[in-house]
Formats: sequence, structure tokens, C-alpha cells
Amino acid sequence: MSSSDAIVAIPAAVPQRVHPNIGQAGKKSPDRQIWRQDGGGPRLGLDRRRARAPTTRWRPGPRCRSGVPGVSGLLPETTNSPSERSSKAGRTGIRCRKQHSSGPLRKKGPCTHAQGDPQSDRRGGRTNSRSHRLRGDGGQTSTTTSAEASAEASQPAAGKIGVILPDSKSSARWETADRKYLQEAFEAAGVEYDIQNAQNDKTAFQTIADQMITNGATVLMIVNLDSGTGKTVIDKARSQGVATIDYDRLTLGGNAAYYVSFDNEKVGQLQGEGLSKCLADKGAEKPIVAYLNGSPTDNNATLFKQGYDGVLKPKFDSGEYVKGPEQSVPDWDNTQAGTLFEQMLTSEPKIAGVLSANDGLGNAAITVLKKNKLNGKVPVTGQDATVQGLQNILAGDQCMTVYKAVKKEADAAAKLAVALAKGEKPAASGSVKDPETGQDVPAELLDPQAIYAENVKDVVADGYVTKEELCTGDFADKCTEAGIQ
Repeated sequence: MSSSDAIVAIPAAVPQRVHPNIGQAGKKSPDRQIWRQDGGGPRLGLDRRRARAPTTRWRPGPRCRSGVPGVSGLLPETTNSPSERSSKAGRTGIRCRKQHSSGPLRKKGPCTHAQGDPQSDRRGGRTNSRSHRLRGDGGQTSTTTSAEASAEASQPAAGKIGVILPDSKSSARWETADRKYLQEAFEAAGVEYDIQNAQNDKTAFQTIADQMITNGATVLMIVNLDSGTGKTVIDKARSQGVATIDYDRLTLGGNAAYYVSFDNEKVGQLQGEGLSKCLADKGAEKPIVAYLNGSPTDNNATLFKQGYDGVLKPKFDSGEYVKGPEQSVPDWDNTQAGTLFEQMLTSEPKIAGVLSANDGLGNAAITVLKKNKLNGKVPVTGQDATVQGLQNILAGDQCMTVYKAVKKEADAAAKLAVALAKGEKPAASGSVKDPETGQDVPAELLDPQAIYAENVKDVVADGYVTKEELCTGDFADKCTEAGIQ
């Protein structure tokens, strides 16, 4: 053994050489660290008797960082204490820790290490195995070859991704579709993530964002409840070096790094065209058309309205249609929508068509129309292709809906988030202009699709809803008529 390889045990009383994961100065640590005198890195060992074990030099895996001055690389949390040692993991078992103000964040999977001697000590014997069983998340063991370890070490570090969904009442999609597809995409990419729902509570929205940042999120994806709350969250995230993505809804004035959504003005255009088609199919003359707009604090609702106004306003101006009562529904609340539409129908009983901004608001209007035996006679539009909306279409109570392939939206957003978590700067295919700041926001915008009774089967074929969900009870025969297999 050369003089540079001499090994000494650092006493616990030397505070500058004690890592917080190992033990505090002046206290007995369950697993004492053995250090090389030349500062080349730590060796695992419970006492001086293990100093004869083959030299193990540690290098950082994808998430490992040095926490001790003068020492580069990983400081592992060892598993050499009798209570933690695994007979399968052996003496090379480790768990990786990353330091955060709120505590360590565990990396999923094993950390990597390079062994100076291909042989390893095992119960006093030696073996020439090139594989090393390392302790990963949850105490499970895995086998990593030298080539695999080198490949892992060469990969860029991946941070944690936080996602905040808005609620579960305005549309069923947030929990039944977006959460599911985002989770699948993140797990396929092998990154850490945390998806939570603010349930339309602005205070909870900000609290969730703060917790995610504190717990180590390096990318934050939000569906804002309103632009004011969203901007506050984005500003704080950006001030702490966290990349931000507006998902589905653009935060006005927020200047998120990216925006992923559908072409929402085109969504409104399809709704306007759909209502016109259904009114024509019924032979309506100078129909009175009512509007049930989305939430006034949601920029998407503004874009939807721009889209259907572009189709319907010329008809109002020409006298072909008559503009009826109009209401914007706070927070997309379906209960309030029902109350508002009942008031609208009372004030104008001859409403002949309803431009409803989504399926939930449409169903609220249909419920009121049923009470007045007008369902099926007054065309109603929708959006989101929910099970309820599609069933209303099959029943003839709803004219159409707009299908937005949420999986494509989720996949596009997840792809950007994963790249950002790895420290990359992905390119977007387009951009949108923030009307408040005038700045262009890099964006991924997808195309929506109009759905009528004749192509409800397209939504089922795409896997967005299942036949079992849709074709229940009385709808079984209607599904057969619609060609749903």
C-alpha cells in the first residue's frame, strides 16, 4: 500500500469533515466514514479493521452531489449498520440522498460507483464478479454491470417535476385523462413527479406550488385557476430557478417558459360551426341563440368565445340569427350554470339554440330544457368529449362536442418537462402572443376535432373513453346504432 493510500478514521469531533447525512460532530454516528488522507474521497468502513478491503472510489450518479468541502462526488448513506444491512445488498449497498432544505429526496434506482479492484469483499472472501448489487429505492436490489454504470453516470441529472391540476368539477378530464396520461408519460421517462389537484382553491394552489418547490421540484407545470394566482406562482418559481410550463391555459402576464394546449380559438370556431349545422338540420328560421360562456377569469374561455363569435356574429349582424341572452359562468361551475340558464330561459322562452362552452355547462342547460320538455328540440353544444357529453349526443339532447385528444397534449407537455428536468432547452414548434405583455411564448398547439352522433365512435376508437363506460344501460342500443364496437 502506497503512502497516498494510507487510511485514517476521522474522529467525530472534527466538524468540518463530518457530513450531515453521516453524523453530527460530537455524536456517535452509526456508520463511521473512512477517509483517504489525500482527499480523494471516502471509503466505507465501520472501523479500522476493514481498511484492508479493496479500494472503492466513489463518483456521483445522475443525482448525487458533494456535500463536504474538498471532496468531490457522492457521500452515500451507508447501509452497513446491522439493522440496515441486507444480505442481498452486501457491503456495497447504498442509498442515494440529495440535499434539500426540507430533507433528502431519494433517487429512484441505484446510484453508481466504480471499484478500483474488480474483486469485492463478501463475508471475508473474494469474488471476481463484474456485477454489483446496489440497494435502490424501497430497499430493492438490482444488478448493474460496469458498462451500465458508466452509461448511467454519463446521463444528465433529471430533476423532479411538479404538476398542479385545477379541479375535478369543471370537467372530468382533469382526473380521468390528464392525470393518467401525464403519469404514464413521466413513468415511461423514468423521472420523479408529483401531481396534485387544487380543487379550485386559490390558496391551496399556491400552497401546493410552494411545497413542490421546497421539496425539490425543478420543473413546475400548472393549469391556472386565474392569471393572477398563476402569475404569482410562476414568478416565485422562476425566482428560485424552477422552469415553468403553462398547461392547457395560458397565464396572462406570467411569461412561463412554455405553453402547451390546443388551438382554443379553433375549438370555439368548431362550436360555432356545429351549432349552425344543427340549427340548419332542424330548419330553424331566425333562431334566438343564447350563450353560456366559460369562466371570465380563464383566458381559454376568451379564446373559445372569439372562435364562435367569428362564426355567429356575422349571422347576428345579417339578421339570419337573433342574439339571445348571454352569461359567463364563474369558475366553470355547473351548478351556477344551471341557475343562470334557467333565468335566461325564463327571460326568453323562445331560445332555439345554446352555445355552451363545454360539456358540463351543456349538461346544466340540458337539465333545465328537460324540465321544460325542450330537450332534443333545442340544439346545445359542448366541449371535452366527456362520457356524459357523448351520452347526451347519442340521446339526441346535445348537438355536438369538441374532442381534444388529451393524451397528445399530455405527451407534448411531458416531453418538454422531462427535457427541462434534464437541464435541456427544448425547441417549441410555435408560439402565442401574451396579450398583456405582448411577448411571444414558445408553444405547442394541437388540433381539436368536432364530434357529432355519426363519429362518436372515433373517440372510443382513440381510447379516450371505453365502450364499457359509454354504453351502459339504455345507451347500449344507441351505441350499436352509432357503430361503436
